[in-house]
Amino acid sequence: MTTKLSSAALGHLPANVAGPKYDRASLTPGILHFGVGNFHRAHQAVYLDDLFNEGRDHDWALIGAGVFEGEKVGREKLAEQDFLTTVVEQDDGHMQARVTAAMTDFLVPGDTRTIISRLADPKIRIVSLTITEGGYFIDPASGKFNPAHPDIVSDAGNPETPKTVFGLILAGLARRRVEGTPAFTVMSCDNIPHNGHVTADAVIGLAQLSDPDFARWVAENVAFPNGMVDRITPATTDRERKLLADDFGLEDNWPVFCEPFRQWVLEDNFPTGRPALEQVGVTFVKDVSPFELMKIRILNGGHATIAYPAGLMDIHFVHEAMQEPLVRDFLAKLERDEIIPTVPPVPGVVLEDYFKLIEKRFSNPKIGDTVRRLCLDGSNRQPKFIIPTIADRLKAGKDVLGLALESALWCRYCFGTTDSGAVIEPNDPNWERLQKTAHAAEDDPSAWLAMEDIYGEVGRSPVFAAAFAKNLKTLWEKGTRETLKRYLADAH
Repeated sequence: MTTKLSSAALGHLPANVAGPKYDRASLTPGILHFGVGNFHRAHQAVYLDDLFNEGRDHDWALIGAGVFEGEKVGREKLAEQDFLTTVVEQDDGHMQARVTAAMTDFLVPGDTRTIISRLADPKIRIVSLTITEGGYFIDPASGKFNPAHPDIVSDAGNPETPKTVFGLILAGLARRRVEGTPAFTVMSCDNIPHNGHVTADAVIGLAQLSDPDFARWVAENVAFPNGMVDRITPATTDRERKLLADDFGLEDNWPVFCEPFRQWVLEDNFPTGRPALEQVGVTFVKDVSPFELMKIRILNGGHATIAYPAGLMDIHFVHEAMQEPLVRDFLAKLERDEIIPTVPPVPGVVLEDYFKLIEKRFSNPKIGDTVRRLCLDGSNRQPKFIIPTIADRLKAGKDVLGLALESALWCRYCFGTTDSGAVIEPNDPNWERLQKTAHAAEDDPSAWLAMEDIYGEVGRSPVFAAAFAKNLKTLWEKGTRETLKRYLADAH
């Protein structure tokens, strides 16, 4: 017999499922969040749930929001259970479930009028974002906001009926300005270097296109703190729903399974106030840069390192990739030889210990994180997680043999078949372009590096081009397994 998750069920949850210790009726919203996906519900929402459980800051509850039609499905799933979420932490020998209740509402994605109205509400003092690395309209080659993107051009011409998250934010700020309400803080929770600065560039850059005076007001009145977020959170499938029902006796339309580890480092720049998240494990610092660079290069770069060889060898789960000695050793050698040396010292952190923790996290057999998820959206992720590391190595005159192999593996993956000949289904917003370019690169490796918007200056480096071409040739002639063996046998 299972219990269906709802507000009415909170009083009689299964004995092995923890529930909120606070009365949901005591909550009032203080944060509007765009991008209510698994990561947000396993990270920011959990920290807030912890804080509310301590009897604190009940005026900082969450309201969800979205801009895409596809987000309506998630909203409907959560609405059916009163916006509650079951979060299940798993690793070897540990499995723990809790119901979080930090979200009080989820506005209908696309309901522009209601979203702008809530953004203008003085009670909303923070607007947070988990919109993925590809959601910021960044030109990959320059790393800067792209004002020529069609969606941005559209919002610039129609500021009162925006379609993008940044257009909505500006519409809310415009109304607050007129009504004399202090501006809210905009807080990115995405894996992007200097995510606060990137968000500011997008918001102010869009405002500049239609109203330079308003753009100046935004620059002077809105805070955009940088932050580093971390928790491995795979997508939810029927597998997770069944595990929850079988092991805990609870039915949840959209549970979140994640690792026990979580981290959040934030710059303390919240002019209109913030919840006391330092009470529940968030680290507030003056400068988050050392932490985010460490995480993006070592962890996110590490994910990219294991993703493509595992994908080409038909490995399904991430922990299975780490059980393959060639993949695990490729990760260790590339990290220690080329990636970690580009990471400056981080206060209170030993980088080698940090990497060992990451190896353990990647090896967690309970999470069910998929290799395909790690391979997703390389056209947005590579310019953020891998290519800057290559650029730093080249500038320092250091070798890039392993990083060139990582790039060659990505190219080979985008060809669209694994080493066994199995078809790789489209796995990138730009898949058609990537596949076409990867086919051209089989005979002419320079075609891949000529994607200027992705590789920029790195693609024009003769040193990198030679290493890339050599690796891609070996991948085609010998396959992934033999290519990795040769790299690992190299004395460098």
